[in-house]
Amino acid sequence: MNLTHLDENDRPKMVDVSDKNDTKRIAIASGEITMSQDAFDAIISNTTKKGPVLQTAVIAAIMGVKKTSDLIPMCHPLLLTGINCDIEEKPQLPGFKLIVTAKLNGQTGVEMEALTGVSVGLLTIYDMVKAIDKSMIISKVQLENKSGGKSGDFNRKDL
Repeated sequence: MNLTHLDENDRPKMVDVSDKNDTKRIAIASGEITMSQDAFDAIISNTTKKGPVLQTAVIAAIMGVKKTSDLIPMCHPLLLTGINCDIEEKPQLPGFKLIVTAKLNGQTGVEMEALTGVSVGLLTIYDMVKAIDKSMIISKVQLENKSGGKSGDFNRKDL
């Protein structure tokens, strides 16, 4: 099996996508954070000392998507055409689910960007309420859906 991020001398390299056609590519990723009832209630009531947690997490997720190539060594810098973030309240956990959608018309996919956005957004929630609950757990960071490109479509629901 040939690894695409190694050259003929087994040195790291970024994959050359210059011969690939531009296609519309979309990736959706999600993840969850569970926490104490006190932390959840503070976020919902907007009474944390660091400000509006969920709004800040959305901004952080967007920034994470945009900065992926600065964080993940073999990711290409991308000209993104859209980023969307949704946060679902999960009172039964208690906690939140963050869903990030990344879009572009280009030569390479946006799965890593969506996954990075989710991770950074959830870490931001952790950072903003860790004074209330240091035992929070970030979990289930996963690709939900991907479309476009040579490898075709992926939908977790089809597994």
